[in-house]
Amino acid sequence: MKILVNGAWRETAAAELSAVVQELGYGESVVATAVNGEFIAAPVRAGTRLNEGDRVEVLAPMQGG
Repeated sequence: MKILVNGAWRETAAAELSAVVQELGYGESVVATAVNGEFIAAPVRAGTRLNEGDRVEVLAPMQGG
């Protein structure tokens, strides 16, 4: 299925948000996620199903000075 990830269209076979996060290479990293503009907490990513055309945002914390 095609989903919009951080503004870029991607093809994925993943059906759940947790699998997309893994597929994107974040592994066990601490990230914030949202689907269609709604924040999705880490504990519920595995139960969050994705649909064709969904907008997914994955944000990693950055250190700055």
